[in-house]
Amino acid sequence: MRTRRLCAATASTVLLGALALAGPDTAGASTAGASTAASAAAAPVSVTVNARAGLAAMPDTGLGVNDAIWDKELGTTAVSDLLKGAGVRMVRYPGGSYGDIYHWKDHTAPGGYVAPGTDFDTFMASVRRTGAQPMIIANYGTGTPEEAADWVRYANVTKKYGATYWTVGNENYGNGHYGADWEADEHADKSPTAYANGVVAFADAMKAMDPGIKVGAVLTAPGNWPDGIVAGGDPATWNQTVLSVAGSKIDFVDVHWYPGGSTAAEALAKPEQITDMVHATREQITRYAPAGAGRIGISLTEMNVGVGQNTQPGALFLADAYSGLLESGVFTVQWWNVHNGIGTVSTVAGQTDYGDFGLLSSGTCLADGTTCEPPLNTPFAPYHGLAMMNAFVGPGDQFVRAGTDEPLVTAHAARRGNGDLAVLLVNKDPDNARTVTIDYTGYTPAAAAPTVYSYVNGGTTVTTGQTGSARSRTLPPYSLTTLVLHPASQATGAPGTPGRPAASGVTDRAATLSWTASAAGAHPVAKYEVHRQNGATDEQLGESAGTSFTVTNLTPGTRYTVNVLARDTAGNVSWASPPLTFTTGSPATSTCTVRFGANGDWGSGYVAAVDITNTGPAAIDGWTLTFDWPTAWQRMNGGWNANWEQNGRTVKATSLDSNGKLAAGGGSVSVGFVAGYTGPNLLPPVFTLNGTTCHTA
Repeated sequence: MRTRRLCAATASTVLLGALALAGPDTAGASTAGASTAASAAAAPVSVTVNARAGLAAMPDTGLGVNDAIWDKELGTTAVSDLLKGAGVRMVRYPGGSYGDIYHWKDHTAPGGYVAPGTDFDTFMASVRRTGAQPMIIANYGTGTPEEAADWVRYANVTKKYGATYWTVGNENYGNGHYGADWEADEHADKSPTAYANGVVAFADAMKAMDPGIKVGAVLTAPGNWPDGIVAGGDPATWNQTVLSVAGSKIDFVDVHWYPGGSTAAEALAKPEQITDMVHATREQITRYAPAGAGRIGISLTEMNVGVGQNTQPGALFLADAYSGLLESGVFTVQWWNVHNGIGTVSTVAGQTDYGDFGLLSSGTCLADGTTCEPPLNTPFAPYHGLAMMNAFVGPGDQFVRAGTDEPLVTAHAARRGNGDLAVLLVNKDPDNARTVTIDYTGYTPAAAAPTVYSYVNGGTTVTTGQTGSARSRTLPPYSLTTLVLHPASQATGAPGTPGRPAASGVTDRAATLSWTASAAGAHPVAKYEVHRQNGATDEQLGESAGTSFTVTNLTPGTRYTVNVLARDTAGNVSWASPPLTFTTGSPATSTCTVRFGANGDWGSGYVAAVDITNTGPAAIDGWTLTFDWPTAWQRMNGGWNANWEQNGRTVKATSLDSNGKLAAGGGSVSVGFVAGYTGPNLLPPVFTLNGTTCHTA
């Protein structure tokens, strides 16, 4: 049954071509990555924490895991105690792809294995002991809306469990419609349109039983298969279709992310994609489900690392990725899985890795008996990464911007309601300790030694002490470190936090921002300051005595993230508002127009068609078109009808002798190239022709 268990978690991963399971050469691969790290070991690392650059608040449902009906430990006190100890606040049931074969009434999963003691009531008892909320997969693949509605009625009317979150299906794009077939789906029509209509029917039936539940629909993570692909006969991609048809009926979207990586170093770099991935998901929701799109949340209900599932890469990846996703506004992140079973055994950074996607050991052995896991329920390294997250940030804390000047060391920070500040530092260098210096903006730490939580390679627990300085630290190799700082002085009477700003009238160079007023503290509010986040530093864009401000002199086609802070007549400053991200467009009028089309997307690239038109009064004799990719994961792989080159993110196309002349008032030329991407794929928003910013049609 182990193969079936793994398929529930990893079939999508294999088909994405993303997840490279640790094999016999993993140790060598990790060493190769480490040699690069070692070359930079002597360089000190500068960390910046900006308490005025507010990000999302930590939701009560943030720290989540998956549990499964094939796991005989699902309902045990031992497991619920371990999950509670790691701060788990949401548990997903009945387990990945099993969600589309599971029938809750008779507790069966035809074609799969159901362990004793894993029925829904047993699961709910375990969730309650853990102190968590459930997220439940309603069976779309082989079930009906009526079956799901009966489940809601039983859970919330009969048993009064108060189960709020329900997803319609699991990875239903893997039903064979795009060629890969691992998800059960008995519907004759397996298109995204059929699934979207099914979501509508499920949501209506389920909310008729309990209008207070939240219903989610399955999307693909941007940049992950089959995102961007339009199958034969479909009007659009999976995500566009589902959001367009079912957007008014759902409360959240449900995505999975197995980013893979062929080495530990490559896998640990994948969290760099998170900001762009969440931004792209939010853009799709806004574009395709415009009616009240702001109410639709984002959940990430399956995730694991590409190399070192049971060893330190798993712990480092978990803490880094959970932090990045939650600070970007995802309301729950759920690790696959509580238990999973032994896989390919290897050595990673000196530790035995069992290729097991579980947080806890299943106590299983290889078929030939040569290798066995530790005793049942022994925590693996990612469990300790989850425990570190629990030490770092709690429900209601506000993430704030933190950054470093070294890719092998990442930083996250969160501000607590009592005035404390927590800083999480991740050293991804497997061989070298890294010395860091930490600068703070908008926060002055006390001189006393901070409380320090640490988890090191090969560790069996997160250790705690009160040592060192808030401004410098030596991070052990391959380690997680959290500093909890007290403020130098407790601020009292500061204004309340302004509301999240909204943007209107966004053009290529301006935007009007508005927000709800702060509650006055000990003194009246004197003004509001608008700050733009530039990494971990910020730039004040302006200030206003009222609750709106028009920002000018913006750059076309640029993503801006802004916060508002209130300052009172005594100089006291509020916490930063929740952030707003908006993107400026292209000029409404210009002397040139560019139409950009992405054709025939195959999941990792597409054919780009670019039509350039001279709309100005003067003819052009020789032209150069330039644009910048929005992300670092995109590239130009050669083109036609122009001389193409890419330098960093900037792409340049220069005219040929045969097409350099563009007549005034409408002369045009068509060029193109092959685009590739290895992460979230955002289309370029603006283009310049001979230095002039064009209107993008």
